[in-house]
Amino acid sequence: MIRNSQGHLQVSGEATIATSAALLAEGVAAMFVKDQAQEEVAVFDLSGVTKVDSSMLSVIFGWMRAAKQHDQAIRLLNVPQSLMSLAAVYAVADLLPQ
Repeated sequence: MIRNSQGHLQVSGEATIATSAALLAEGVAAMFVKDQAQEEVAVFDLSGVTKVDSSMLSVIFGWMRAAKQHDQAIRLLNVPQSLMSLAAVYAVADLLPQ
């Protein structure tokens, strides 16, 4: 689930293959709601993520693509160590916008 909290997009719950399509769609929608659409950088706070698998990397890259199409960017806060470990295994850690 994604909700706007003090200018950040707060991601909570599981970020797994079972939830990835919904997270991608919710994140893209949240970036472009009226209040958020004016921002040059959408900040996703991942501190509420309880479980993660490699599909979350695809979700993040999807958010990045959507933002780029609108001349915006994203930034990640509180990235779970488990996600950073997966990103390192796939050699994409340097691509994550922190």
